[in-house]
Amino acid sequence: MYVRRRRTLLVGLAAAALLATGTGVAAAESTPAPAATPTGDGAKALCKRAPKIDHRIDRALKRLNAGAGKRGSIARLQQRVDNAKAAGHDEIATFLQDRLTFRKSLVTTLKQRKTDLADVTTWCKDNDEGAS
Repeated sequence: MYVRRRRTLLVGLAAAALLATGTGVAAAESTPAPAATPTGDGAKALCKRAPKIDHRIDRALKRLNAGAGKRGSIARLQQRVDNAKAAGHDEIATFLQDRLTFRKSLVTTLKQRKTDLADVTTWCKDNDEGAS
């Protein structure tokens, strides 16, 4: 049984190597196609996704601003930093403090995105949901 699997595996690997070699030569001979350039700014798609994006931002902000009992919150991570410092685990405290700093900056970023998204939503309402 083991020999049969091994033989099948070796035959499969040999076939894959032969195919890869043949395709590698053909691929090297062909000229790569130029990358497609965007024809628009994606306004219609963004207008369509704006409510879902807004909901995701709200959920993230709610989680970050929750109490110490909620996983992913700033308060919970702050408690972990405090616990690590109290236990004398300086390396752990430093690592967690860096994560805490990033998480606090994330709140600022998300609030800015929420403001920008509100402007986009207003633009979408004024411009036929980006259809033009």
